[in-house]
Amino acid sequence: MIRQLIRSYVLLVAVAIALFTVPVAFTLTDQLRGDTADSVRREADTMALLLGNGNTPSCAALDEMARAYAGQTPGQVETTGRCDTGLPSPQRDAALTGALKDGRSTTDWGSSFIWGPELKVTVPARASAVDLDGRNRGPVVGAVRIVYSTDDLTERLWTIWGFRAVLAVAVLAVAAVIGAAAARRITRPLRQLNDMASRFSDGDLTARSPVTGPPETQTLARTLNQGAERLDTLVASQRIFVADASHQLRTPLTALRLSLDNIADGVDDDFVKEDVEQATAEVVRMSRLVSGLLVLARAEAKVTAAEPLALVGIVRERLDVWRPAADERGVTIALTASADGRPLVLASPGHLEQVLDNVLSNALEVSPDGGTITVQVETGGETVVLAVLDEGPGMPDADKSRAFDRFWRGRGLTGRSGSGLGLAVVKQLVTDDGGTVALGDAPGGGLKVAISLRASSRSGG
Repeated sequence: MIRQLIRSYVLLVAVAIALFTVPVAFTLTDQLRGDTADSVRREADTMALLLGNGNTPSCAALDEMARAYAGQTPGQVETTGRCDTGLPSPQRDAALTGALKDGRSTTDWGSSFIWGPELKVTVPARASAVDLDGRNRGPVVGAVRIVYSTDDLTERLWTIWGFRAVLAVAVLAVAAVIGAAAARRITRPLRQLNDMASRFSDGDLTARSPVTGPPETQTLARTLNQGAERLDTLVASQRIFVADASHQLRTPLTALRLSLDNIADGVDDDFVKEDVEQATAEVVRMSRLVSGLLVLARAEAKVTAAEPLALVGIVRERLDVWRPAADERGVTIALTASADGRPLVLASPGHLEQVLDNVLSNALEVSPDGGTITVQVETGGETVVLAVLDEGPGMPDADKSRAFDRFWRGRGLTGRSGSGLGLAVVKQLVTDDGGTVALGDAPGGGLKVAISLRASSRSGG
């Protein structure tokens, strides 16, 4: 917007300069052309009078005047007729013929565009015979031609246009500077609103915009601040609810499980024990389901600003935690990274750890004994892809489209004891950080979980 405002401002100034300066320059050019032609014509008329002066032309005076004129101006005098002054004779052309036969004066600039290299003024010389009107009606006895070089005129023309061009450029430069300052001042409230929106989209719900600028932007700033305040209040209320629900739901479930265990220990009837064990299994499943719901609720309620985090360092830390469980079944966990081995990604603190725990838990559960889980980190432009590949049974395409739904459990190994919330939590956390997650087929036939995260502009070195 700033560039567009500056361009508009400079364009308006350029149009104003063109409307006022160009006509003035053309007027000065026409005036220079007319003054020069009139001056040369007067000198030529004066010399023609000397050439046609009565019965005895003033040849000496003509010669002296012509030589003085040639020495003081870029003009060259040519004559034909009654005097033998040693001055060059004009070339026989239409202008000279018209002067000698018809007594017609001509002014030839040599070009229809401004002027050519020479100005030629040809005037007839008449013998003295003044009529009642005061005009010389005597016969034509010769002609005078002045060939005037236009080099000085061209130089003055360039001076006229060059000065105005330099002045126009200087005015446009000043206009651009003033326009930039004015545009930045005008758009400052919009930039403040954009900064507030950027911080808000990154999870900083405390971001507010100053109420400045014209009335329209002030109204918009107040509206956005009120909406942010209301959203911050709603999120805070949800966080409080999640904390209270965590305490209120887990405590009775734990007490119920302990009561069922005590009942099972004091009952000798096998049928009753079987019923108690089934009830205990359902309580355990309900506890797991409640834990998953609380994790998902926290993921939805917790909105924090994304920070540059070292992805490989977090991955290695979580792999060290999961390797003992993998070693019990002989499963190998391998990490491969691209050439940029220390990429930084934008994510909320704690999100990556929770995502990795859920994905690695699923991968370990479906991996066969002695299998391999491969974790890949690949950097590409503005994104960093974290992929987890297992050697399990994989997943049909129909199941992949539903795997991120809440409470959905696949028909494979993960459907036996899972709550159906693991991948839903993963998608929620990754989406909150501006990333994406997708399921694909691993080269060995297993499942590939590809998580794309935003790369940070800061270097990871």
